[in-house]
Amino acid sequence: MAINTIGVIGAGQMGSGIAQVCALAGLDVLINDVSADKIDAGLAAVDAALVKQIERGAIDEAARAAAKARIKATPDLADMGGCDLVIEAASENEEVKRKIFTLLRAYVKPEVYLASNTSSISITRLASATDRPERFIGIHFMNPVARMQLVELIRGIATENETFEAAKELVTRLGKSYTVSEDFPAFIVNRILLPMINEAIYTLYEGVGSVEAIDAAMRLGANHPMGPLQLADFIGLDTVLSVMQVLHEGLADSKYRPCPLLVKYVEAGWLGRKTQRGFYDYRSGTPVPTR
Repeated sequence: MAINTIGVIGAGQMGSGIAQVCALAGLDVLINDVSADKIDAGLAAVDAALVKQIERGAIDEAARAAAKARIKATPDLADMGGCDLVIEAASENEEVKRKIFTLLRAYVKPEVYLASNTSSISITRLASATDRPERFIGIHFMNPVARMQLVELIRGIATENETFEAAKELVTRLGKSYTVSEDFPAFIVNRILLPMINEAIYTLYEGVGSVEAIDAAMRLGANHPMGPLQLADFIGLDTVLSVMQVLHEGLADSKYRPCPLLVKYVEAGWLGRKTQRGFYDYRSGTPVPTR
């Protein structure tokens, strides 16, 4: 089945980015979230990102206008009935994601493909919340979606070849590359990346180095474009903690234990850039280390 209309559930950083790249590729997009305010914020984020693409010379004004026209706000999940693919991009919480897929059962057409943008949670388990696990797949975009080339594809135990081929075709149409991961906790990218970030937080927690020293060491010593603590703030410390908890619980190995300092920051509501405080304080406009 050709994919021409995509529903995106979740208008946050990931959902708005997915909507943006799909609309630029000529797909019609319906975007949903729990409130009209969140949808409006997502649409504003798309518009701002498109303007930045114009400034970089990546697109022109006509492409921006066409992409904006292809994205429609959809406050009601019932409007997803005409979609060929629905991608869930809600917070990294299994209960929330399962609830979304359970609710979708009543609205989507029988031949629809379903996908999750989860960065760590079992695709097989999420598929079990639907009535069509054979048409369910993990399509994990990297953040920021518009800039990052890679998409991870993850098949659940019941995912049929038709679904897998449709997902590969979509990723290619979006001008991105895909890698295929088995359905293990955190897949490939986050299985490697998040423990590195967690270890950087342990390095801070144990007083081995300051925030600035740790980030400078990895930028200049390992040629990383962004220090691990700066990257953690960009990802969101709540998401970092969620992924580490999935790894720790799913693989039962103490090396994946979330750093207590990470837990403390999340409990304080210091989640990084999105709350203006994390390992850096962003409220002045110039990032200042908080430790």
